Amino acid sequence: MRTRLSALTTAAVAALCLAAAHAKAETPAALAGQVSSAKEGLMEGVVISAKKAGSTITVSVVTDEKGRYSFPADRLEPGHYTLGARAAGYDLDGPKAADVTAGQAATADIKLKPTQNLPAQLTNAEWMMSLPGTDEQKAILLNCNGCHTIERIVKSVHTADEFLQIFKRMGSYYPGSTPRKPQPLVGDATREVGRGGDNARKNAEYLASINLSQQETWSYPLKTLPRLTGKSTHVIITEYDLPNPLIQPHDVMLDREGMVWYSDFGQMYLGKMDPKTGKVTQYPIPETKKGYPVGTLNLEFDQDDNPWVGVMYQSAIAKFDKKTETFKTWSTPKEWDTDAGQLGHLALEGAPVDHKVWIKNSDGGNIYRLNLDSDQMENLGAPKDPRTGRRIGTYGLHSDAQNNVYLLDFAAGNIVKIDAKTKVSTVYVTPTPNSRPRRGRVDAEGRLWFAEYAGNAIGMFDPETEKITEWKVPTPWSAPYDAEAGRNGEAWTGSMLTDRVARLDIKTGQYTEYQLPHPTNIRRVHIDDSKSPGTLWVGNNHGASIVKVEPLD
Repeated sequence: MRTRLSALTTAAVAALCLAAAHAKAETPAALAGQVSSAKEGLMEGVVISAKKAGSTITVSVVTDEKGRYSFPADRLEPGHYTLGARAAGYDLDGPKAADVTAGQAATADIKLKPTQNLPAQLTNAEWMMSLPGTDEQKAILLNCNGCHTIERIVKSVHTADEFLQIFKRMGSYYPGSTPRKPQPLVGDATREVGRGGDNARKNAEYLASINLSQQETWSYPLKTLPRLTGKSTHVIITEYDLPNPLIQPHDVMLDREGMVWYSDFGQMYLGKMDPKTGKVTQYPIPETKKGYPVGTLNLEFDQDDNPWVGVMYQSAIAKFDKKTETFKTWSTPKEWDTDAGQLGHLALEGAPVDHKVWIKNSDGGNIYRLNLDSDQMENLGAPKDPRTGRRIGTYGLHSDAQNNVYLLDFAAGNIVKIDAKTKVSTVYVTPTPNSRPRRGRVDAEGRLWFAEYAGNAIGMFDPETEKITEWKVPTPWSAPYDAEAGRNGEAWTGSMLTDRVARLDIKTGQYTEYQLPHPTNIRRVHIDDSKSPGTLWVGNNHGASIVKVEPLD
């Protein structure tokens, strides 16, 4: 009898699974079709985008192994849509549009033709792949793509002597500067970052050898990454245009109500977006140092779900009270402040334990603690690497549940833990030398996850074993900026170079990458892990948009 029941149960489960699979396969489509070209026939891995006339929201899907694409009915409301495609080496064979009608699937097959302007399609990573020279020579360009594309450099006609002058000028700009809005630094904040110093001449000569200063076109072949296939095509990507092209959404996070918030790297605003409508509200942040560069970087939420931001060269941090819609700011004490004072990063996770917020001042690498009870700051100084005596080049800092803080040494390959009670620092070295850990997050188990910008990897420090594990990202020159692990056994990272995001299955160590529809300069990554698989949110720091990536499996 038990055997009979077991067999029936097994059969029932199988039938349910089959029905569920069939239902999934038969999900109603608003718009579907196939993508092909004369060169390849049916094409897998092509990103197809649809944007309704008058809308600020673009929805994208990816073609499968038979060149098919399909937009679910609940993702495209009725209306007239302009269609776009992204496949390296190809353009649309003429403009394409479709009309979506309620309750009825529209069809639009898409033809692609070879592009006449491949250089304009290359990502930063593809330029890095194409360039001649050693990885060491190319690595200097990783200090440039935070403000502009590498294409801008290789298309220039500057000589080595002219590049030396450019290094000086670039070193005088605020990190949140863009070609549209350069912001000069003030006084002794001017510096030559990454490209100057003893190697300035050598770096300048290398850049002059790869641009168009000595030739009409590039002497090296242009390389492209292969299109992604398989599981990487099972995704829906939504892009939300922001109302001003100068907006730089550096950090993007969701609050408990599901509203999307962002820090603006180049302006004095905290932004909020309704993901259902795309409506954006901007809250002006008061300037605390008039005449100094403006913009914000790190965004965090406190235990009351209020957002905080680091206000960079305004030498302050700010808390926004959502109920009163007002800001409270804390500035570097005047006796500590300088022209180069920069409070870009703060850590709030452990603040409920002792009412203290960790802050980093980039000028000198000093680590502060703000006492929320007294509103006073404590200066813990600049930690040093005990092996070399060199100052720790802190970029990101992240606190755990006990309010111990981790410093990520972007100048080398160190993870530094400062004990909240004893203030003692302990240094841990990443397996990849000089991996340049940048930003990350402490997960629910107390493990620190972080991105290795030069190590091309996601890293994880386990405080129980005091060991660091690394997972190398598959695409070369991904240069991960940030990493976060969710509750569903996955970790994510993004890139300023590849226009891709990478999702790591922590248990198997396998990555799934997703191609984004447009050039996307990614800084912070944020996972909404309220469901499985999790949804990734990122800002397009140079494209004035917010991007949501939803894996389908």
